[in-house]
Amino acid sequence: MKTPRLDRTGAAPWQYPPAPDGLTVYLVGDIHGRCDLLAGVHRQIDEDKAGKAFTRTLEIYLGDYIDRGPDSSDVVSRLIDRAQQTDTVFLRGNHEQLLLDFLGGTDCLDQWSAVGGVATMLSYGLAPQLLSRSLAADAVRRRLSEAISPAHRRFYERTGSYELVGGAYLAVHAGIRPGVRLQDQHAADLLNIRREFLQFAGDFGFVVVHGHTPVMAPDLRPNRINIDTGAFATGRLTVLRIGAEGACVLSGSR
Repeated sequence: MKTPRLDRTGAAPWQYPPAPDGLTVYLVGDIHGRCDLLAGVHRQIDEDKAGKAFTRTLEIYLGDYIDRGPDSSDVVSRLIDRAQQTDTVFLRGNHEQLLLDFLGGTDCLDQWSAVGGVATMLSYGLAPQLLSRSLAADAVRRRLSEAISPAHRRFYERTGSYELVGGAYLAVHAGIRPGVRLQDQHAADLLNIRREFLQFAGDFGFVVVHGHTPVMAPDLRPNRINIDTGAFATGRLTVLRIGAEGACVLSGSR
């Protein structure tokens, strides 16, 4: 299936279901350490809210807040602050899972480093020489544990697996396995699935809004919407708004 051409409002050529009455939802794609883009997205959301008679708004972040980009620690601080200002849901991405696994004692430093973990450790103030292969993983783990504040640790640990929006939308980091009930999905699939999910053209029972697999432009399909536009590399962080009119893409931050 080809990616549909969006009109000037960011809408797809078919109608997505509306959000529950009185609710407007903003969903934000993979941030990957780009605090500058996140700040722009927050300004854009606030501008979109201004002057509108929304009964309630909710912001859902799809995970992968850290790694690759330069400002992972600042991204988490900004998100913690944002949660004090508005209703928010923070989902866990596979990159947050790698950080938690490493802090918990799993031997995954090389795996995490290979997908951008070094940038996160540097953002927490670890000296570059500490990340050379000559230093034991336990020493890196100890230094990182000391560097991450209790508030940041709680943020990572409290991230969720998925969020249902009115029964019509499912927000999740990577996707779901087709044919498996939501309550029976494996955590590894929610964080990592690609081919089986992306190639499925059938009905999931709701529209799945996800990230994890970078695309050059938001990919809107009848059964799923991908808003991971590779922010760390492209400079595009995408926001999807779901309201009374259904789902549409805001212009995103660049």
